Amino acid sequence: MSSPVLSPLQCAVQLRASVLQLARRLRPGLEAEGMGTLKLSVLSRLGRQGAMSPTELARGEGVRLQSLTRLIAELEAEGWVRRSDDPADGRRSLLALTRQGAAGLRAAVEAAEQAMAAHLQDLPADELVLLQRACGLLDQLEHALSATGGFRAQLSE
Repeated sequence: MSSPVLSPLQCAVQLRASVLQLARRLRPGLEAEGMGTLKLSVLSRLGRQGAMSPTELARGEGVRLQSLTRLIAELEAEGWVRRSDDPADGRRSLLALTRQGAAGLRAAVEAAEQAMAAHLQDLPADELVLLQRACGLLDQLEHALSATGGFRAQLSE
């Protein structure tokens, strides 16, 4: 029996609730690895996109620079992130993931993925395929939101 077709708004409501609930379930495992949600997001962004200014990092995370200041200082003190002068503009600094930061990020993510994989192994193959397709759709949605400035930009219009 197939599910009824939802309106875009109904789908958005269900999607938001499901994603938030899943994120809540994943958070304790990451925190046990010393990785809060924002820390994971910041380190992942630096790992994916490379060195960037604190302002660019805050913009990418959708937060104010002041909200990241303490976290950036902690990451620098822990040796996970390195700050250097921007060669193109000496007034700016760039943040980059260190080898230690990359290794710590990899370890935390792998632990979370292993824990999730233990639950996914019980699903039938057709449902795993469906989840893979859903991941692709979520990636498309994230890209579209990113290209338009996300929810905050749409709310301020």
